[in-house]
Amino acid sequence: MVLALMVSLAACVAPPRPSPPIPTVPTPPHLSLAPASFADLPGWQSDDPAQALPALLKSCRARVLGSENDLAGGAGDWQPICRDAAAIAAGDSTAARRFFESAFTPWRASNGDEAEGLFTGYYEIALRGSRHPDSRYSVPLYHHPTDLISVDLGQFRPALKGQRIAGRIKGSHLVPYDDRIAIEGGSLDRHGLEFLWVDDAVDAFFLGVQGSGRVTLPDGRVVRVGYDGSNGRPYVSIGHVLAATGVPVDQISLAYLRQWIASHPAEGRALMDRNPSYVFFREMTGDGPMGSEGVVLTPGRSLAIDPAFIPYGVPVWLDTSDPIDPSGRLRRLLVAQDTGGAIKGPVRGDIFFGFGAEAERHAGEMKGRGSWWLLLPNGIHPILADH
Repeated sequence: MVLALMVSLAACVAPPRPSPPIPTVPTPPHLSLAPASFADLPGWQSDDPAQALPALLKSCRARVLGSENDLAGGAGDWQPICRDAAAIAAGDSTAARRFFESAFTPWRASNGDEAEGLFTGYYEIALRGSRHPDSRYSVPLYHHPTDLISVDLGQFRPALKGQRIAGRIKGSHLVPYDDRIAIEGGSLDRHGLEFLWVDDAVDAFFLGVQGSGRVTLPDGRVVRVGYDGSNGRPYVSIGHVLAATGVPVDQISLAYLRQWIASHPAEGRALMDRNPSYVFFREMTGDGPMGSEGVVLTPGRSLAIDPAFIPYGVPVWLDTSDPIDPSGRLRRLLVAQDTGGAIKGPVRGDIFFGFGAEAERHAGEMKGRGSWWLLLPNGIHPILADH
């Protein structure tokens, strides 16, 4: 009887619940650098380093204004490099190769243990517009609002170096700025920030993605416009949004996105609204477009990077897949001179391809996995620094 009661009681006892899984904390991005040699750079002998010298010299001129970075060294490290670079005759490939190999040491860049990252392309977009709105030209381009405040978080917390937020003052607080839906709904109309009107809302959207463009006016004159800040909202890739609905990732390109939006007008408008980031512009004079480093970008040789990890002005050897090149690879020496809302992380780059139909095609199709090496002045030992 006692045994039966014990069995009965045991049957009533609920089995122990499994312990809840311990949530995993994503590893924060971390730049790791390992010393290498030029013999380690895939395709180094097949590129013409003289083609990258004009871009490097532009960054050299920017460094004259003062650019110190614990990773890339200071003015004293770069002055002799820039002097020697300026002495090389244009197009002298042999001298250029000798210069890079004698002045720099390659460092393999990784995100922790992950050496591969995503590499894309961008270009200077062509638009049609007017200085005055009418029934055709009705989509405004806005200047930077005077009440929009950009904050460099690194000035407040060293751990946040390279990170920025933007907003407006409300009372005694900084609050988020209007998002895309609010701005395109007219929230800035009373500020008089419009300076051009274009004839296509989709073109205006992709102008914000690319960051620069040329607007042809009715009389044939061309106005160049460049990036003048954003509303500080996070950038959301509409390609990623479409991929989440089941569209194959390898099918999504700039041309595909344009075609999809054109064939789904209402859904296309809603898709673009999923990106709350909004970019402001200014009219540019002279050469362009201008990169975030403050230098004019060089087609095919300028690279957008995340400045939280990669310093401006540093030469970078890139090895990535390329759907346009017959070899299937893009192996090239570039210079870090720009950034963008979607360019985040230690191994993430965006290649500037220039202006025109071919640049648009290459940028629109470019989306490959690859690796890169930073070329740092000899004597710099970044592996000892915490990044």
